[in-house]
Amino acid sequence: MLRSIFGLIKVGCLALLCANAAYADKLGPETNLPMPRYVSLKASESNVRRGPSLSHRIDWVFKRRNMPLQVVAEYGHWRRVVDRDGLGGWVHYTMLSGARTVIIDQDMLVLRARPDIASTENAVIEAGVIARLGECNPEWCRLTAGGYRGWAQKSVLWGVMPDELRD
Repeated sequence: MLRSIFGLIKVGCLALLCANAAYADKLGPETNLPMPRYVSLKASESNVRRGPSLSHRIDWVFKRRNMPLQVVAEYGHWRRVVDRDGLGGWVHYTMLSGARTVIIDQDMLVLRARPDIASTENAVIEAGVIARLGECNPEWCRLTAGGYRGWAQKSVLWGVMPDELRD
């Protein structure tokens, strides 16, 4: 009887270790934050390098403050980021902010007063506009852009995970 109890404890502990190991693969090794995750560009200009150090070549320069980026890897003080076109490189962590933004992917997107397609229109936003991300439910997110606030369907935004919920 005692042997079977210890056997069950071993199996339970092993399952817990395996679950934690699987979860650990989804966390950044430097920050222990979820991977991948979205951030925004803090500076109005940021070098994008081929590798995670100042000795690596600069491939291009991001020139759009508050642009949402997806962090897909971490190494020391460097973060490998990808933009909405799938292009990426290494950026120093000081150039990034945890403030969340999204890019509007639909031209003439209507911001609604409530998360409902029948709700009144608050504003109309062009494609490519960067908006501050607020609360999100399974299908809608609250945005702020150009002094306007409203709800937009999550499916037309880049910079938020499809299953992401925010308060």
